[in-house]
Amino acid sequence: MRIDIISIFPYMFTSPLSYGLLKRARETGVVNISVHDLRGFTHDKHRTVDDYPFGGGPGMVMKPGPIFEATDALRRPESQVVLLSPQGRLFTQTVAQEMVSREHLIVLCGRYEGVDERVALQVADEELSIGDYVLSGGEVAALALMEAVVRLLPGALGSSLSLQEDSLSGAGWGGGGLLEYPQYTRPAEFRGLDVPGVLLSGDHAQVRRWRREQALERTYRRRPELLESAPLTPDDRQFLKKLEGAVTLPAREE
Repeated sequence: MRIDIISIFPYMFTSPLSYGLLKRARETGVVNISVHDLRGFTHDKHRTVDDYPFGGGPGMVMKPGPIFEATDALRRPESQVVLLSPQGRLFTQTVAQEMVSREHLIVLCGRYEGVDERVALQVADEELSIGDYVLSGGEVAALALMEAVVRLLPGALGSSLSLQEDSLSGAGWGGGGLLEYPQYTRPAEFRGLDVPGVLLSGDHAQVRRWRREQALERTYRRRPELLESAPLTPDDRQFLKKLEGAVTLPAREE
């Protein structure tokens, strides 16, 4: 996969791309990531990328010209152009899995009050949002998108089991659309807190069942809406039915 990032702050990516998963994936050839300075596609001495909004209002809007030119320079027949935007489709694990099959992603990072709408209409193939909150720009969102997508590429992780067991992944205990079960490591006792005995028992069947029930309960308590689409077994449903009378869900804000 090739990923091209277009941003007015390209150096924001220098450190994150130099460590961890993204660094290893680049070094092993799993992914090719390049970051491009949008100001390099301007033609005035001030390298202007923004202007006042038509109709008035606060802030500045990113101009269409530099973004069109940058995208034209990078686009290939197989390219998918993603505009990171609060108005976009919510970026989820399912969307990340959809994007794995794409050969080339061009990711546009907005700033200021937003991006000229003609970019969304004529340049972007898709608009994506990483959540319902306000960021100063798309750079943090671009890093989140890359981390989620790249780790799904074959060869990106040292162990395929790590991928299977991730929260919200499609397979594995604690996967199947559920939040992950609690994890413990040595020592078995720390400051008066003990590791659950079942994890020390050596009974693998009991461990698997405990982890599944923990994932179900954690999801029921924290993200109950995920259960609507999770593949549940009859045993899962029976366990959840017992929880309904024993667990009080937190109140939701209207």
